[in-house]
Amino acid sequence: MTRWSRREYLTYSLGTAAMAGAGALSPAFAASNEASSLAAIAAEKGIRFGTAMAAYQVNDPKYVEIVLNECNTIVAENEHKWYTIHPQPDVWNFAPGDTLVNFAKANNLMMRGHTLIWHHPQWFPDWVNNKQFSNAAEAEAMLDDYIDRVATHYSPYLYSWDVVNETIDPETGELRETSFSRAMGPEVIDYCFHRAREYAPNATLAYNDYMSWESGHEKHRTGVLKLLERLVANGAPIQALGIQSHSNDNNPDEFTADKQRTWRAFVEEAIGMGLEIYITEFDVNDTEMDPDPAVRDEIMAAYTKDYFDLMLSYEATKEILIWGMVDKYSWLQGFKPREDGVAKRPTLYDADYKAKAMRDAVGQSLKAAPVRDPGKADPLRGKSEG
Repeated sequence: MTRWSRREYLTYSLGTAAMAGAGALSPAFAASNEASSLAAIAAEKGIRFGTAMAAYQVNDPKYVEIVLNECNTIVAENEHKWYTIHPQPDVWNFAPGDTLVNFAKANNLMMRGHTLIWHHPQWFPDWVNNKQFSNAAEAEAMLDDYIDRVATHYSPYLYSWDVVNETIDPETGELRETSFSRAMGPEVIDYCFHRAREYAPNATLAYNDYMSWESGHEKHRTGVLKLLERLVANGAPIQALGIQSHSNDNNPDEFTADKQRTWRAFVEEAIGMGLEIYITEFDVNDTEMDPDPAVRDEIMAAYTKDYFDLMLSYEATKEILIWGMVDKYSWLQGFKPREDGVAKRPTLYDADYKAKAMRDAVGQSLKAAPVRDPGKADPLRGKSEG
């Protein structure tokens, strides 16, 4: 079976996104959230709930119906990233991202920004990677121009930004090297946060990464905590940690009590720095699981409930974003396809747009979560004992 790289899959997705701008949905599908919707349940607890969307998906009425029934916020899957907006030195392309912002506005949805700077050479355009800055000031000027244009273009509608994404190398726990870090050193990350605060003054600013509870993520977790500690100590305007919450390296049934304790320790260190926690890209990878959909669904739902029960026990966890609501649109279909050719089931709704047990698991965890009190300074409420 042909395996796509993540970049090939993302390029394919963006290629299908060239389309007309979206207006308000027709009345047949503009259903307001019902009391049983995930967004409504989450809102009762002071939590935002939403999903990633691609621009082309606004033309799928069945998908849009699910989004409007279940979500109160969305985030662009790829449309707000550098390689989409500024693929060449003389090209600025806001159209795909504008499609999603216009859709959100027309349907009274909130929207997050993802991501201003994906500080990873794999995800910068080649012309950025090949840039050889003569000094730090030259690199700063380029970052300033980009963050100014993008953040200003979307302010004030986007209420939050992942300012920097995936800058920690999971193999070493150190900052990834890019053309910017070669010129500016580790302070490049601080600089991005300060510029984001200048150009998006009312947005919540987050660092986002895919470190997880899984085996092999020890250096990644340590590196992220080291980065957060330095940013906070240096006075960078960081307010939240985005925990992507993909599970690509261990099967869901490996979320054992020992791994949960280790994961709690990580989460509590981040919260202890005064940061809010956002679950930003949740899905479950079933590449190595049983081919029987019923068996997979049961295991994945149990894991989903365990994971959200843990994460939502912390009042600092203020947001849940699912990385796509329907299986057939999931990036995991191409990123890590099954060798047996069986369709993957990584999200809350199946390819026929029907809710799965994972969806109910999220709802149960939300119902059990404590109410967030914005006036209460008790970020570690719900922490592990001992």
